[in-house]
Amino acid sequence: MKWLKKKNNQQPAISLEQQQREKLAEMGGQLWAARQEKSLSLEEMVVLTKIPRRLLAAIEEGNLNDLPEPVYIQGLIRQFADALGFNGVEFASHFPVASLPAIPKAAGKIRFIGQLRPLHLYLLYIFVIVCSVSSLSQFLNNASLRASNSQSNPQQETYLKTDPTHTKPSTKVQAVSDTLSNSKDNQSVQIGVTLKSSSWIRVVADGKTEFEGVLPEGTHRVWKAQEQLTVKTDNAGGVLMSVNQQEAKQMGEPGKVEEVNIAARPES
Repeated sequence: MKWLKKKNNQQPAISLEQQQREKLAEMGGQLWAARQEKSLSLEEMVVLTKIPRRLLAAIEEGNLNDLPEPVYIQGLIRQFADALGFNGVEFASHFPVASLPAIPKAAGKIRFIGQLRPLHLYLLYIFVIVCSVSSLSQFLNNASLRASNSQSNPQQETYLKTDPTHTKPSTKVQAVSDTLSNSKDNQSVQIGVTLKSSSWIRVVADGKTEFEGVLPEGTHRVWKAQEQLTVKTDNAGGVLMSVNQQEAKQMGEPGKVEEVNIAARPES
């Protein structure tokens, strides 16, 4: 009895990989038999399970080398069995999968990345790229919005400073506004003055005094206005005045004070 016990203790234990190979061969044979019984081809199973044909063939043949990690093999077996009418969860639970040892979190992350298949890495790369592009787009949009706001604020400030509706109206601003509005509807007016004898004269153009003083005999001067011209003299007989380059006429009798107002004519 002692010898038998010693001999039994010396029997080598079957490795996990060997158990997985033997169990996969057994389960693959059952799945192959069930598929043949239902007269289904591997191509039809691909449509039903969404699993590539080479993986389905590897399961049926018990070829562990052509399959991914055991945890994924168990999932593939479950889908294969479900498609053939088995209870996939129960059927796949017989496939041995080693439990992962307790490892630090940092090491666990490294191992997880190492276990990823090319398809999973591809999806992970797409996710990272999409997140990066989205973040970059958001950053550029915010920068563009800040730039547009910084450009629009000075213009708004200038508008508030110059817009008459935001400041207290003044006589000067009102006069300029009237002049600009009238210039759209009226032609400018022009007068030419020639002095036959020395005379005092005052010329007001659009409410602004352009000249006031004594002009000597023989002087010729021209003034223009957008709205109205007013000419006043103390010697009407000594001043010849032409309006808009028409024939010059004497303003009045010699030695008399005379004032003439000339308005611009509306455009036809």
